[in-house]
Amino acid sequence: MLDFRNKNTLWCSVLVETMACLGLKDAVICPGSRSTPLTIAFAQHPLINSIPILDERSAAFFALGKAKRTELPVVLICSSGTAGANFFPAIIEAKESGTPLIVLTADRPPELRNCHAGQTIDQIKLYGNYPNWYLELALPESNLEMLAYLRQNIIQAWQKALSPFPGVVHLNCPFRDPLAPQPNQDESLLSSTGIKEQEFFAQLRELRFSLHQPLSQLDLTEMVIPKQGIIISGLTQTLKSEKYCQEIARLSQILQFPILAEALSPLRNYAQLNPYLVSTYDFILRKPQQAEQLEPQIIFQIGELPTSKQLRNWLSKSKAKRYIISPQPENYDPIHQQNYHFRVDLSSFVQAIHQRAVKHKITQPKTNEIQSTYLKSWLELESQTLRAIADKFQNLEEFHEGKVAWLISRHLPPKTSIFFANSMTVRNAEFFWQPNNSQAIPYFNRGANGIDGTLSTALGIAQNDAPTLMITGDLALLHDTNGFLIKNHFKGHLTIILVNNNGGGIFEVLPIAKFDPPFEEYFATPQNIEFAKLCQSYDVDYVLIESWQQLIENIKRPFASGIRLLEIKTDRKDDVQWLHQNFGNVNSGNVNFESASFDAAKHGDASCTPKINQLE
Repeated sequence: MLDFRNKNTLWCSVLVETMACLGLKDAVICPGSRSTPLTIAFAQHPLINSIPILDERSAAFFALGKAKRTELPVVLICSSGTAGANFFPAIIEAKESGTPLIVLTADRPPELRNCHAGQTIDQIKLYGNYPNWYLELALPESNLEMLAYLRQNIIQAWQKALSPFPGVVHLNCPFRDPLAPQPNQDESLLSSTGIKEQEFFAQLRELRFSLHQPLSQLDLTEMVIPKQGIIISGLTQTLKSEKYCQEIARLSQILQFPILAEALSPLRNYAQLNPYLVSTYDFILRKPQQAEQLEPQIIFQIGELPTSKQLRNWLSKSKAKRYIISPQPENYDPIHQQNYHFRVDLSSFVQAIHQRAVKHKITQPKTNEIQSTYLKSWLELESQTLRAIADKFQNLEEFHEGKVAWLISRHLPPKTSIFFANSMTVRNAEFFWQPNNSQAIPYFNRGANGIDGTLSTALGIAQNDAPTLMITGDLALLHDTNGFLIKNHFKGHLTIILVNNNGGGIFEVLPIAKFDPPFEEYFATPQNIEFAKLCQSYDVDYVLIESWQQLIENIKRPFASGIRLLEIKTDRKDDVQWLHQNFGNVNSGNVNFESASFDAAKHGDASCTPKINQLE
């Protein structure tokens, strides 16, 4: 129902109803005066779940997490002044990660700008080039023509947040008094507008825009593809994880190529679908002679490159043709090699490869025997390295942070949503996240790779969802402790696995670690926080993990609702030293390509059970 109490309430109720008709489900609202008309309209709409959050930076990352989880735009609202500036880090992440957000910043009217009116800054294009689209809306009017203008621009904002690629839309919204919904005594808005509500919104529901528009078909029937090639599955965040993994598996089986799968790709959690999966490439490529022998002739890169610096260095030296497959317009080549970017979705590309195989009468082997010696070599090294990693971790009783990722990957409940914080958390996952059949869904903020907003993003992902897991270091969590303020409005379950090494562990592996001072104070920055007391302050469940078995039991144990934190204390200097000593070269040796012997049935043609058994 439209709100006719005054121009502002009518204007904002049209704005909100238009968004609801287009499919908006969630809005995050920060408190403030100038945004009052927006707050009232969103808070009163029965079909929109509005959540008030005090801290603007935390609110923005919460909205980001929710949008990642739903792949639909979430509206983010704040008052005028510096409030909107606190949205900026999350907006950068949303732009870089292709996450749809619609940001509404309330503003003063033009006559109150540039005259030192309170809580007024220049909000025109506040976020620069990061949004897909920016517009300053007109001041609210009550005539039908201007309300139609508003409706059309909200449709445009929704469309721009999703297409041609998801991202941020910023609408700056000026308001004159009265901001509160007090009636305007001078005119009857209902009669003066002549608006017929049912007719005004009639066609909006037909204008909901699909997230995945069909893309033009790709003709690769004449492409020459050598036999020695690899498929790289990089950072991938998708609700259609199983379909994505099936498409990659189909591609690898047509081409008989190994799949080098990033830990933040769902492939490692659907190992049964991908018998040619390679998860330990970072270790495999550490031997120069071995890396040279594994030089491919062609590379298919699906999406962004994985995190692994070892892999990127290897690719930077490669002379192989590299094809990047992603519908996104961004440049996905940080190593600046010659490449060909096919801006199509994965399904279209796999279908084109299939058509090429049919034309050239290329058939897949009817038995489990793998014909490609190159593929055999990768899979043999994968098996060797997985066994070596298992041997190192199996009887390790003391706490080292690398084992956290290894252990969790083996004991995750089915279909868990899991959020990886940045820095060492992501790198430990890249090294040690084991192939499994959990069908876990990975989430992350790897657009800009910052540690800000870690907790708030994870809470947004977990909101109204099944139990969610978050793995983080202490500094990433401390950087966003205001996220705990969301607790009173949080509906869901989040388990935080905190690896507390009292500082920035990632800096320990950098050359600056040898220079102390100033290393410890200015880079590692230990905070000496007692997390049990911190959790008590926010009324968050807390468990100190004192054994690996206790961690396993807590991961498996269902938690009804709310937030709980499992703290694992480690020593970052010992962690780095132990990793260097134990994982410099973990695989058992080079494999001769000509004599490589590999039984696909043992490796797993339709299940990853053999891999799991190797880790027991």
